[in-house]
Amino acid sequence: MSEHEAIPPWKAEAEAHKRAMPLQRLTGNGMDYADVVELYRTVDDGVGWAEAADRLGDRNRQRADDALAAGHRATAASWYRAASACYRVGQVPLPDSDPRKLRMYRKLIDTYGEAGALDDPPTEHVEVPWGSGALCGWLLRPTGVEKPPTVIVMGGFDGWREEYHVGATYLVQRGIAVLLVDGPGQGETRLLHGVRMDHDVDGAFSALVGHLRADERLSDTVAIWGNSMGGFLAALVAIRDPRIAACVVNGGTTRPAEILDRFHRFTSKIQPLLGIDDPDAATRAMNEYVLTPADLADLTCPLLVLHGTPDQVFLIENARALFDQAGAADKTFREWTDGDHCIYNHSHEKHVTIADWFVDRLLPSIG
Repeated sequence: MSEHEAIPPWKAEAEAHKRAMPLQRLTGNGMDYADVVELYRTVDDGVGWAEAADRLGDRNRQRADDALAAGHRATAASWYRAASACYRVGQVPLPDSDPRKLRMYRKLIDTYGEAGALDDPPTEHVEVPWGSGALCGWLLRPTGVEKPPTVIVMGGFDGWREEYHVGATYLVQRGIAVLLVDGPGQGETRLLHGVRMDHDVDGAFSALVGHLRADERLSDTVAIWGNSMGGFLAALVAIRDPRIAACVVNGGTTRPAEILDRFHRFTSKIQPLLGIDDPDAATRAMNEYVLTPADLADLTCPLLVLHGTPDQVFLIENARALFDQAGAADKTFREWTDGDHCIYNHSHEKHVTIADWFVDRLLPSIG
């Protein structure tokens, strides 16, 4: 193709999806490297992103079924999670109105649940009533730990709970339970229960805190870890709910609408989150979500903020403002000079940093 020839629409779409979901993000959050390579190659050949990922998911699910039939439970669990990762990645660009999204999302939930059923103890699906629907999550508990503390983990605009399974395992291995959750406007909570994000979003997370503290298998110690826009939510919940024992903000901001200042088309992700059809109205509504210096003065629990210097989704200066204005006496700022959004390109270092930080603040409180 010469420099004067137009790029075919399907090719431009494939390149856009690869930019939004680069290799380091997909592999760092649980997709098998070989699957990523094949996904990219397949879409470069003209197959749609969702269709290509769906095929990969179905193949991995068959591998899991075969392994389970042969008695290889650990292998089966790994293939079920690989399948779930493919379905999760595949559904991202589809609008809620596309029937393929819900079909693929149900397969995502089914395969993640099939993997979790093979865990010890089994991963549990959680539904906490909220409004006319429910807040949905997965509870992962460490083996052999009596009444562990729990960390609530969530994503942002379109990075939802199962994407953070890999990070959750770092906590579970260290004796901390994890609730991977789809908050209002996210994942299963939105797609299957119709719950959207509004200004009572912190109340929804407080309901989750109450649910965890009422579980006699867990301690009363509950912390929170938010990624991307979820970092904003984590800080908001820590400000509003004094029961939050510690807070991690990874790739967050004081104003999630800042992304629209640079990427206007991202409004299409805001509309379903809020349940607002009109893009201008959705933009105005998103601009109402701001953490002011007065708000942040009430963020007094231990705080860890992680950010990449070149991040263009949420700018480093807004992460620094969140950190500087927080009222916490125990607070730490970690910056990666080459870090991408949510530090996907330093996945292991990020996860051990977060996990050890939580261990130092949560585990001494039990027993």
